Amino acid sequence: MSNKVNPGAKVPTLDETYSGIPHRMEEFAYGLKQFVLGNTNKDNKPRTEDLPVLPPGINRSGFNIAIEQLKGLVGNENVELNDQERLEDGWYNEHPNTHDSFHLLDENDLVSSGAVYPGSTEDVQSIVKWANRWKIPLYSISMGRNFGYGGAAPRLRGSIVVDLGRRMNRILKLNNKSYTCLLEPGVSYFKLYDEIKKNGYDMWVDPPDIGGGSILGNALERGVGYTPYGDHWGTHCGMEVVLPNGEVYRSGMGAIENSQAWQASPYGFGPYLDGIFSQGNYGIVTKMGFWLMPDPGGYSSHAITFDREEDFGQIIEIIREIRVRHISGNVAQLNSAKGELTFRYTKKELGIKGNVMTKEDVERCSREKLKHGPYSWIFFVSFYGPTEVRTLSWNLVKKMMSKVSDVHFYDEKDYADGEPDNFHIHHESSMGIPQFIGARQASWYPNGSHSDFTPVSPITAKDAKQLLDLVYRLQDKYQLDSFPNFVVGVRDLHMIDFIMYDKKDPEMRRKAQLMLRELISEGAKLGYGEYRTHLALQDQVMNTYGFNSCIHRRLCEVIKDAVDPNGILSPGKAGVWPQWLRGKGWEWFGTEVARKWSDPTKGKHNL
Repeated sequence: MSNKVNPGAKVPTLDETYSGIPHRMEEFAYGLKQFVLGNTNKDNKPRTEDLPVLPPGINRSGFNIAIEQLKGLVGNENVELNDQERLEDGWYNEHPNTHDSFHLLDENDLVSSGAVYPGSTEDVQSIVKWANRWKIPLYSISMGRNFGYGGAAPRLRGSIVVDLGRRMNRILKLNNKSYTCLLEPGVSYFKLYDEIKKNGYDMWVDPPDIGGGSILGNALERGVGYTPYGDHWGTHCGMEVVLPNGEVYRSGMGAIENSQAWQASPYGFGPYLDGIFSQGNYGIVTKMGFWLMPDPGGYSSHAITFDREEDFGQIIEIIREIRVRHISGNVAQLNSAKGELTFRYTKKELGIKGNVMTKEDVERCSREKLKHGPYSWIFFVSFYGPTEVRTLSWNLVKKMMSKVSDVHFYDEKDYADGEPDNFHIHHESSMGIPQFIGARQASWYPNGSHSDFTPVSPITAKDAKQLLDLVYRLQDKYQLDSFPNFVVGVRDLHMIDFIMYDKKDPEMRRKAQLMLRELISEGAKLGYGEYRTHLALQDQVMNTYGFNSCIHRRLCEVIKDAVDPNGILSPGKAGVWPQWLRGKGWEWFGTEVARKWSDPTKGKHNL
């Protein structure tokens, strides 16, 4: 499982590996790799404990026998132990499946005992039955690029990672008449986009900010993109799942033998069960269908900048009307100038002297470094369809936004020159072209990492300002830079606040945890819940959904105990623990910050 990265080697392409980049990005990706690795210290500490780390409840001799049986099921070459002396973090495109490469805790806290690489649904069935036999917990990943939320790390230390993407990475169906596809877990946005272009099909994918992640995995985590198909979970249609007992379940119309409509209609007959597999631990998803967007016949993207911070509330109120009335067709973005700077620069490059950026720093850097700066906020919006429709919509948006003082409007031609920046990410992502520029954003500090505060609110000035004030207040309290941006749905506002830290600095990590935990608790007191969070924070977030004595969590636990009585699938994911671990010290509720991992079966837990 060694992830030793050769800094001078070129970045692998899609022709060489399922997780590679398109050829068109080779030069840019190589430069990005040099930048990221050059901003990273190579002082990974040697591990001193017996390796590999064992799952709870099994001794080393039993574990070794179990591993030999697993190799017999899937082949020696498809089982690896996490027993290297040093954990290597790599970088976005060459990352580990051994631990969290953006480790918010100590790098050894959330580690696997090994990994298994199934090549088929049948292999997954065999692995699950093996895990039940030995009571060894599994943690499934698609490609392991859930950066900022735990990456490829298991929530329960010592679990075996089921790395689906390495061998299960086929585009099983791609239909240019129904605009649907059926994918395995290792298919990235890059791969699907290139396949569509190779076939000359008139359909689009909907990528998030970085296109190297798993389409299936991102949808299961309820990630978003920026075209009209930006709700990735909302555009899935049918899935195949290996249940905790090893049986195979197909959802929706897939439950019909020889189904002709599996990717045409999501529901089928009777209760709709797909939702329990989203951010869930009730099965391992091996195939997933999606609806794809037909080429709309025209596209344009625009940017609107606002000079004054004090106009933030008015901006939010106008954006709500634009989105709820479907004047713009896509999932829009409202980004802070501070957030925009991280796409191009490090803190050192901007000459920031203090612990956090001041208003004066933001104004100066925005004026000197951002195209069309200075500004406080920038709104990205896109339109689809014939030229006449797009022109009318853009003119209406300009009329609505002209009510704000000191507002400026820009078209694509205004960003035609200069190096790629966030406008280019928005422009190309919103027309279905996966990008790679955003992989630089985490490098604000040396050994750059981030974890995110992701509350959801209505699209109102009152709600947005409450969340923004909370972030600013705690940023000052903990003296850590954070970068709030907003993703705007039709009726919901997702704040994505990037909390940056140096992962090699224990004190900075500790402050990041404290800040995140206080954001979660204070946000919940205001009535806002997160939709996604880091592994180490999931128990706390789950408990903020506290209506009726946490009935949501308790019902999830009832389902868990019913379908997974041995508790072997992703224990603790999303705060849902199986009965054999529940209430026994594994949960991390945030009453104390992690300093050193300990096994609660061997003494008091430190969290």
